[in-house]
Amino acid sequence: MTSDFLRAVADTAPAGTPADASGVAAADVLDELMARLGVDGLTYALGNAGFLAELDQQAAAIREAVRRSGRQLTIPSLVSYARSVLFAAQRMGRPLPEPGEAVTPLLDWSAAPWHLVRLLAVCAIAEEADWL
Repeated sequence: MTSDFLRAVADTAPAGTPADASGVAAADVLDELMARLGVDGLTYALGNAGFLAELDQQAAAIREAVRRSGRQLTIPSLVSYARSVLFAAQRMGRPLPEPGEAVTPLLDWSAAPWHLVRLLAVCAIAEEADWL
């Protein structure tokens, strides 16, 4: 996980704010996640029914977590959730692929670590909501 991306995530505007003082918008974080994971992971999921079902369950868990926190599912709340996963992964030493590195066979999505599947579910939610 590159420090530039983590810095951008850390500088993301708080919920309800379009961008922080440095101009980093929550939508930019979603775009970066889509570039790093979403394109390749969602392509894989569309061709693998079992993985697509797992991804759907992960997305449902995210929606429920956001709801239980008392928030509606919005771009800022989704990015806030993704940020917590990213920082937990960083603390555990689990990297995030660079753009273009999540393509099969470089990444075996059928055995992908939990944090990558959860972040892919963030991308799926954003794509479904037309936030990308």
